[in-house]
Amino acid sequence: MKKKYKQVAADALLFAGILGLTMYAVFRGQDLGAIRQAIRDCDGRWLIPALACVVVFIGGESVILRLLLRSGGYRLGQGRCFLISSAGFFFSAVTPSAGGGQPMQVYFMSREKIPVPVAAVTLMAVTITYKMVLVAVGLGSVVFGLDWLRLRFGGMMFLFWIGLALTVGFTALLLVLVFHPHLARVVVDAGHRLLERMHILRRKESRRQKLLSSMEKYHETAAYFKSHMGLMLLVLAITFVQRFALFTVPWLVYRGFGLTGFRWADIAIQQAVIAVAADMLPLPGGMGVTEALFLTVFEPVFGALTLPAMVLSRGVEFYCRLLLSAAFTAVAAGVLGRHRHNAQGRASAL
Repeated sequence: MKKKYKQVAADALLFAGILGLTMYAVFRGQDLGAIRQAIRDCDGRWLIPALACVVVFIGGESVILRLLLRSGGYRLGQGRCFLISSAGFFFSAVTPSAGGGQPMQVYFMSREKIPVPVAAVTLMAVTITYKMVLVAVGLGSVVFGLDWLRLRFGGMMFLFWIGLALTVGFTALLLVLVFHPHLARVVVDAGHRLLERMHILRRKESRRQKLLSSMEKYHETAAYFKSHMGLMLLVLAITFVQRFALFTVPWLVYRGFGLTGFRWADIAIQQAVIAVAADMLPLPGGMGVTEALFLTVFEPVFGALTLPAMVLSRGVEFYCRLLLSAAFTAVAAGVLGRHRHNAQGRASAL
C-alpha cells in the first residue's frame, strides 16, 4: 500500500512540476493584462458547445464500452460506462504516457463483476481504434499535405515525425499481438529469455509461465475481432466522431473571437496533427509539447490572438476535461460495485 501511495505522490509531483514549467514557458515575458482582456472579449456562447464537445469525447468511449461489453454478454448501464470512461481519461491525463488510465478502468470494471480478461479484450479494442484514428490522420497528412505540414510545424517538424512513428509502431504492435497471437507468444518468450541471458531479469520459470499464460487474452482478442468485424467498424466510426469532437474545440474558440476565413475542417485537422505529434510522448496529457505546438501551428490562423486562443482551447479540451473526469472518477469510486456488494450483503443476511 505504501508503494502505491508513493507512486501516486510521484505522479502528482511530476504533473505539478510539468504544469508549472509549462505555464512559466508560455507566459514568460507576455502581457498578462492583454491576454486577460482578449479572453474576456471572446464570445462565451461559443465555449458552451466547446464544453459539450468534451462531454461527447468522454461519452463516446462510454458508448463503445457498452457496445463491446454487451456483445460479449455483459450488460452495463450507460451511466456506469461513462464513469469508467471518466476514470480512464483522468488517470491517463495525470500519468506519464497515459499509463494509469486502463489499469484503473480494469479495476472499476472488475468491481462491476466484469472478468479481467474480458475487460482487457474490451480496452485493447478501444485502444486500437483510438490509435487508428491518429494513424489515419497522420499518414493522410503526409500523403496529401506534406508541404503544408512542413510550413505549419516549421522547426518543430521533428516532433510530428517522432509522434507519427511512435503511434504507427505502437498500433502495428497491437495489431500483431491481436491478429498473430502465436507470433506474439514467440516474440514475448524470446524477449523474456533475452532479458534473462543479459541478467536484467533473474532466471525464474514461474515468471515465464505466468507471462505466457497472460498471452491467452491476446488469443481471445484475435478471436473476438475476427468474429465481430462489423461491430469493430462501428466502433471505429464512433471513435472518429469522438476524437474529432475534441478537435473541434479550437474552431469554436476561433468563432468565439469573431474570426472567419478558415473552415471547420482546416482547424480540426490542424488540431488532429498536433495530437499525432504529442499523443505518444511520455508526458502527462502531452503538457508542454501540446501548448508549444499550438502556438506554432495555429499562428497563421489566430495571428495576434494565438496565445489567448491556446489558453481557451487547451483550457477547455484538456483542463476542463481533467476536472470533469476527476469529478466523475470520485463518483465512480463511491458508486461502482456498490449495488453488487449490497446485493451480496442482503443475500448473506437472508
